[in-house]
Amino acid sequence: MRIDIFLIAGIIVSTAKLGQAQSEPIVIEKLYQREIKQLAGKKKIREAFKLIEELEDMTQATHIELTEIEAPPFEEDTRAVAFKTFLARAGVDSVWIDEVGNVIGLLKGSIGKRTVALDAHLDTVFPRGTDVKVKMRGDTLFAPGIGDDTRGLSMVHTVAKAMIRGHIRTRDNLLFIATVGEEGLGDLRGVKHLFGDQGPSISSWISIDGGRIGRVNTKGLGSYRYRVSIAGPGGHSWGAFGLANPHHALGRAIDLFVEQADKFTNSGPRTSYNIGRIGGGTSINSIPFESWMEVDVRSEQPARLDSMEVLLKSAVQSAVKYQNDIKRLGKDLEFKIEKIGSRPSGELPNSLPLVQRALGATAFMGTVPKLTRGSTNANTPISLGIPAVTIGRGGVGANGHSLEEWWINREGHKAIQLALLLLVAEAGLE
Repeated sequence: MRIDIFLIAGIIVSTAKLGQAQSEPIVIEKLYQREIKQLAGKKKIREAFKLIEELEDMTQATHIELTEIEAPPFEEDTRAVAFKTFLARAGVDSVWIDEVGNVIGLLKGSIGKRTVALDAHLDTVFPRGTDVKVKMRGDTLFAPGIGDDTRGLSMVHTVAKAMIRGHIRTRDNLLFIATVGEEGLGDLRGVKHLFGDQGPSISSWISIDGGRIGRVNTKGLGSYRYRVSIAGPGGHSWGAFGLANPHHALGRAIDLFVEQADKFTNSGPRTSYNIGRIGGGTSINSIPFESWMEVDVRSEQPARLDSMEVLLKSAVQSAVKYQNDIKRLGKDLEFKIEKIGSRPSGELPNSLPLVQRALGATAFMGTVPKLTRGSTNANTPISLGIPAVTIGRGGVGANGHSLEEWWINREGHKAIQLALLLLVAEAGLE
């Protein structure tokens, strides 16, 4: 990857590219460069940076302890209780678990007219019973979920602890949050609740999730998720031969959908599709009474998600009709298409103060900022036009969402310092 950084009239311009080409340079306005530099030079911030380095052993111990508490989708409660205890011991003004299971710690601001949140998510993609014991080999930590997003949780805790120990007070209220439901079929339920009618009225949102230090995610990648089920009478493979077969219909539906989706996604704004799970049937010699699949579609442009939905419905309808037309006996197949997930999309302008502060803080830490698009908790506030970014968890890691996930604490403290710097910049040092 080629990275060019140069200075034009005091404005930092970077042509760094991540994953896919960026058509625009990254510009950090001089106003925010000065603001970040001045804030980082404050005695309390310098002391907090030093304290974060001194807390490295504690941060790693917290990281490991939380990783070894299972947190499958919709079963995050045990880890939530543990994280609530960590925040309480850190000394936040108050901490609670809300109606859906989010852990929220409040640090009151001197004025408190606005509220700024720092978030990481509690849940992992792994089912109950997964071995989540952390194994250390040299300087490498191995465990499912060790990076995504348990490292983020330990960072949120350390930021809170460093601010409280360092007597750093902001003008705005701060919320240190551990959310439920970020992964899979959780469908962002935790953050959706926080920005719903019963939420705490959050003014700015900062998520920690994904990758090395340097990520500044300002664009929400929207997605729709579906469960398609096809049902019939079922029967013996020989004795009831001629019945409409749900598996045969599902196979045809997949073929039709992939054919049309491939044509559609070959041009225009980037769009993806994936059939992630398939199931049904009772035995090899039985005509199944049900066949099902789960489908994920994503796109940079919301309207294209609706177009993909039309293609999916058309494919299923055609496949079921074909199977019903060729059956020799029995009832017709019936089908159901349920939308089981909808992640909103949106984009924020690079000129937004929170975005500029994120870029400026990243550059100040000696890292080239990279503007990205992703599917994170920030999707929800971004879609509502509320200032929100997602920043990386730092260190070095790989194999997320797999049993072989690993993470190395290679200058991991810098990502925590960045998170603190950005949080205080957005909330205003008293």
